[in-house]
Amino acid sequence: MQSYTIGQAARLLGVSPDTARRWADAGRVATHRDESGRRVIDGKSLAAFSVELALGDDDDASYTSARNAFPGIVTGIKLGDIAAQVTIQAGPHRLVSLLTRDAVEELGLEVGMQATARVKSTSVHIDRT
Repeated sequence: MQSYTIGQAARLLGVSPDTARRWADAGRVATHRDESGRRVIDGKSLAAFSVELALGDDDDASYTSARNAFPGIVTGIKLGDIAAQVTIQAGPHRLVSLLTRDAVEELGLEVGMQATARVKSTSVHIDRT
């Protein structure tokens, strides 16, 4: 399972490392120490926390014309016989892409993994990072 440093988690959540550290200190997201002694967050925990944040208070939601590339974390995968649905939480943005099952398997996508959703017109493409 992929783990993320506080700095990486902050970037994926769209906040400062200080904010991510305060959330970890307050117990909002669980951390553990890696073999180097750094505090890290496991990918599945970060995925769940990012969804929780996105569902939170809309009073401080920002509005932007940001488009094209949305780096984030995979929060859901639904595999069918031929097609698949991949959900990525990129800061406050939830993106859902329909693609082939083969594409998901070739990319090795898993919940908790970092990925980038790329938008071209009405199509969303997933790049593994």
